[in-house]
Amino acid sequence: MNTPSPQAPSPWRLSVAPMLDWTDRHCRVFHRLLTRRTRLYTEMVTTGALIHGDRRRHLDFDAVEHPLALQLGGSEPQDLATSARLALEWGYDEVNLNCGCPSERVQRGAFGACLMAEPQTVAAGVRAMVDAVGGEIPITVKHRIGIDRGESYDFVADFVGTVANAGCEVFIVHARNAWLQGLSPKENRDIPPLRYEFVYRLKRDFPALTIVLNGGVKTDDEIAAHLQQVDGVMVGRQAYHEPWQLAGWDQRFFNEPGPALAGRLAVEEAWIAHLERLHRAGTPWPTAMRHALGLWNGVRGARAWRQFWSDHRIKAEAPQRLLERWRERIPTAAREALAAAT
Repeated sequence: MNTPSPQAPSPWRLSVAPMLDWTDRHCRVFHRLLTRRTRLYTEMVTTGALIHGDRRRHLDFDAVEHPLALQLGGSEPQDLATSARLALEWGYDEVNLNCGCPSERVQRGAFGACLMAEPQTVAAGVRAMVDAVGGEIPITVKHRIGIDRGESYDFVADFVGTVANAGCEVFIVHARNAWLQGLSPKENRDIPPLRYEFVYRLKRDFPALTIVLNGGVKTDDEIAAHLQQVDGVMVGRQAYHEPWQLAGWDQRFFNEPGPALAGRLAVEEAWIAHLERLHRAGTPWPTAMRHALGLWNGVRGARAWRQFWSDHRIKAEAPQRLLERWRERIPTAAREALAAAT
């Protein structure tokens, strides 16, 4: 008798959140040096920017970034459908609709978290995108558990139920309310209380849907605990500021060897090679380097490394030569400590 094979992990088991000004294509290439299986997301791109702006600038990506999702900001069904078709044509693995951003600028555009008050509008947009891509890639929604001071589970459950009926099968739930007045976007990530139990309950009440939890997750043990309750976990600023944490995710959460087994020095060399290619193509490399400044966090010499690569006086020099200079200047003992760091 054949033994049933274990169920494959959800494609959304682990992901890095879309973060404006942070998760650009260079950040995503860096993250791919650390993890192959973690799902990556673009910064939010508005439908207007895609339809009327520079599409290549907004949509181009490196093949190593897969699996990769495009996050859209918008609410007009026809514009969302057009943008979803572009995502499909460009080769994205998913289109995600932002229904969680609380910023005033986004609210003025009538999208983001304020859309949670209009589930039928979201449903119409999702239906238009599902039809536009013909089922070839999933249409997903990222949202909060509520807006302003309301604390009703029924509110988010009704939202999920309505949007699911339009064809969305994956919901990424930031386990906080979005306060649309009186808080900055940064404060909205910290002040509204986390209510993980709402997200857990969504999974119990909608077992056929893929429910991904987002918000306040920092440690691998926390990720593992949440995965006992939901299908996936999305990590935001923790993943950006402590990137080496990603290096262990493939092994722990997907039972596969990750790309960073050779250690941080090997990742550093691969990253500098990427910067060297940018430099030779005439693209300023410091804007990309900023995403990797946390690589050596927690290791002796990390502060000096960050200071070296952040020095504006070296921004016109070739990254490969700079790496050689950096390694020449650090003491042998420190170099050995870095080589031994995992």
